[in-house]
Amino acid sequence: MQGLHLTADLHGCAATQAVMTDPDTLRALCLGAVAASGLQAVGELFHAFPAPGGVTGVVLLAESHLAVHTWPELAAVTLDVYVCNLHADNSARARALLSALERPFAAAHCERQRVQRGAQRRGHRLAIGAASCPLLTMKKVQPPAGSATALGHLRKRP
Repeated sequence: MQGLHLTADLHGCAATQAVMTDPDTLRALCLGAVAASGLQAVGELFHAFPAPGGVTGVVLLAESHLAVHTWPELAAVTLDVYVCNLHADNSARARALLSALERPFAAAHCERQRVQRGAQRRGHRLAIGAASCPLLTMKKVQPPAGSATALGHLRKRP
């Protein structure tokens, strides 16, 4: 596995913008930016917190994920874009997505971080097996039929 993890901490954002407090506005921004960047959305979940709180949004990507958290009471936003580069280099798409998401918030100050992730670097491979990583032995548990799950409101994209 290899991937690129980009984050941005935005400060001095206009707290009264709909994108800071309205989940539908933030959803439209995120899904539009994902499509424009050439990445593929496969699911989404957006949640508004009671005033003066903001919105948390997650878009699951075929390539990994996008997460956005707004704090209008602090005039702040955090953005998180992670893409896997296993079968194709999605780094340029990740950078385009982050840039498209930053613009509408018109932050006075932005702190960006870039992390290359994964075990394969400079031609070296790290072999991880179940014996060295017990978490790899966990199995998926199906909830009982008709029960609500923590991701019950997750929308699957067509």
